Amino acid sequence: MILYWEDYEIGSSRTSSGRTITEADIVLHAGQTGDFYPHHMDAEWCKTQAFGQRVAHGTLILSVGVGALAGEINEAAFSYGYDKVRFISPVFIGDTITSRAEIVVKREHAKKPEQYGIVDEQVTVVNQRGETVLAFVHVYLVEKSK
Repeated sequence: MILYWEDYEIGSSRTSSGRTITEADIVLHAGQTGDFYPHHMDAEWCKTQAFGQRVAHGTLILSVGVGALAGEINEAAFSYGYDKVRFISPVFIGDTITSRAEIVVKREHAKKPEQYGIVDEQVTVVNQRGETVLAFVHVYLVEKSK
């Protein structure tokens, strides 16, 4: 699929299918990142804390939230970064999350406006109760048509 900067429309959106967060997800993420904080790993200690149970890593939820929307490869767009990342509510083992993305801004690339544009996609990740758990802006560098 090739979608050039000119092809993006403000307000267009897409929604992922659901993905249930498992204990294996948390353990694997801890091993990959080295983040073994007790908030994620120590079930007994977590029983004494505010949430009463282990919490998934925010970076895990960010990764899963982005990955859930990565169904098609656009050969003309590249991830340029993430802005305004906010971990709004905790995600627990057994929660199912869904990502929704909406194109909210298009602008010229500051240094190469003849070749590239920037597209901002507002991403909201919700749990099975419809509560927002994560919000961020995914910024894309997108080729212009020639």
